[in-house]
Amino acid sequence: MHPLDRKLLRDLWRLKGQAFAIALVVASGVAVLVMSLAAIEALDETTTAYYEQQHFAHVFANAKRAPRSLTARIAEIDGVQIVEPRIVRWANVDVPNFHEPIIATLVSVPDTGTPQLNQPTLRRGRPLSADGMDEAWISEAFADAHQLRPGDSLRVLMNGRSREIEIAGVALSPEFVYSIGPGALMPDAKRYGVLWMKERELAAAYDLEGAFDNVAMTLLPGASERLVIAALDQLLEPYGGTGAYARRDQISNWFVTNEIAQLATMARILPSIFLAVAAFLTNVMLARLVALERAEIGLLKAFGYTGGAVAWHYAKLVILMTTFGVLLGWGLGYALGWWMTGTYADLFNFPTLRYAPGPRAFVWSGAISIAAA
Repeated sequence: MHPLDRKLLRDLWRLKGQAFAIALVVASGVAVLVMSLAAIEALDETTTAYYEQQHFAHVFANAKRAPRSLTARIAEIDGVQIVEPRIVRWANVDVPNFHEPIIATLVSVPDTGTPQLNQPTLRRGRPLSADGMDEAWISEAFADAHQLRPGDSLRVLMNGRSREIEIAGVALSPEFVYSIGPGALMPDAKRYGVLWMKERELAAAYDLEGAFDNVAMTLLPGASERLVIAALDQLLEPYGGTGAYARRDQISNWFVTNEIAQLATMARILPSIFLAVAAFLTNVMLARLVALERAEIGLLKAFGYTGGAVAWHYAKLVILMTTFGVLLGWGLGYALGWWMTGTYADLFNFPTLRYAPGPRAFVWSGAISIAAA
């Protein structure tokens, strides 16, 4: 072994307490960075894939009562790809053995076939029958909160009339990944749910035959979202339009993207604090060590070691300490990322939330930590 390497090992053993403390600080910064980047990767990839697979709309709009014939004019707006008129209403729901108020969003699905946009994913149960009378799919979180299964029934107050609705199936939708009721601060699956019902049934209940009160659409690549929204608002204004809005302002998507943005902010700020502290502690320790060993450094140079060789000796001391911290942080960060992704799986209603962090988080965290130290 090279004499300087033997000295390096002796120095590490002699400074093991300080070296371990610095490694722990580095590990904390690396763990937060890996956790954040891995969770961002899981959320971002899952969201993108889910939205594309289920054709999540780009633009939404509400109206009081617009004729179905208006759909053709909406489709003629420059940049519009697919238009799907719907009926979306609020309703009160009664669940057996639960005596608190429950609010539900009723969303229409086509009488034949499946929706073109915001397609629900059937998790349990069966498709809605051809006549679709007095039956619905319900959101999975709501079903789990009340232990409801296909074949059970609940009562829904629709336009002042109470009706018994059979649960045909349990579903998820990209429109309700973050399922939060009106005026609520947090999701409450016991007091808020989503019901998907045949369009003709909702139209008859709310006197909307031949009409719609909600429209969703996708845009062609490169289309101007701002111009499409302006044109849509102009068309819906005579029919009680309340203002179209883009996907980024849709409440469920807003919460998901905002969570990703918060993770990105955490990945920038918290690791920087830990690594700055690690750099400061390393500087203090190394400056003290070099000051104490000035005589030894002079002897080493007198025996022919260059200044670069001596500097590399001390640099390796720092790299070894930091590498230990990086390896510890990688393991801790992976475990924390797994835990955080599991938390998001409970908070957000995805069919699956895949946790498979790529090398980017580990490479970046290692490179930044060693460079800082």
